[in-house]
Amino acid sequence: MKILALFLSILLFSSSAFAGSCPMMAKSVDAKIAEAQKLKDAGMKAHDSGDHAQSEELLGKALGMFKG
Repeated sequence: MKILALFLSILLFSSSAFAGSCPMMAKSVDAKIAEAQKLKDAGMKAHDSGDHAQSEELLGKALGMFKG
């Protein structure tokens, strides 16, 4: 019974210790989204000016940021 209580206590407190990492993870996601948005905007600008190779490269980089 003591072992079960100890195990449950450790489980309870260890999960709350990781809760502090959520804001850091959210900032990382925001930074990645902002960088991808810049690449997307540059890619669309290249597309509009007729440079489709550059557009595909930039848009591919933006997509690649979200793979893995």
